[in-house]
Amino acid sequence: MSTPEERLAGLGLAVPEVAKPVAVYVPAVRSGNHVYTSGQLPMRSGELMFTGKVGGEVTVDEAVECARQCALNALAAIRAEVGELSAVKRVVKVVVFVASTPDFTGQPGVANGVSELLGEVFGDAGVHARSAVGVTALPLDAPVEVELLVEL
Repeated sequence: MSTPEERLAGLGLAVPEVAKPVAVYVPAVRSGNHVYTSGQLPMRSGELMFTGKVGGEVTVDEAVECARQCALNALAAIRAEVGELSAVKRVVKVVVFVASTPDFTGQPGVANGVSELLGEVFGDAGVHARSAVGVTALPLDAPVEVELLVEL
């Protein structure tokens, strides 16, 4: 059986370094058998992948790519907290915030970028409850922000 990191590598992906918080908070907190991540932005190499609103300056495909990067950044925060992703017993909850134009209603499709990636990485343990929420704005004008709750 392969590890989550090996499954990521099979997808051509890797867990990045933990993204530096943009304010006063920590990337993840462990409480008992759970790890809660702070909202993760689509940072890659220290910069946002895209800025703006989905349905406006950001396409749905770009937003899905951002959502996947947010998920990778959340996995980085979890791994930094517990040592290895194999410690994750189950993904419990995913919350996806999508900064979008008033007429955009495709937030669930953007959130699928996270859900599909977690399914590929954790299999049945990656099946989770989820919220996909449209918002007016996110920090740094990011188009997507993702939080994860996992059980160890």
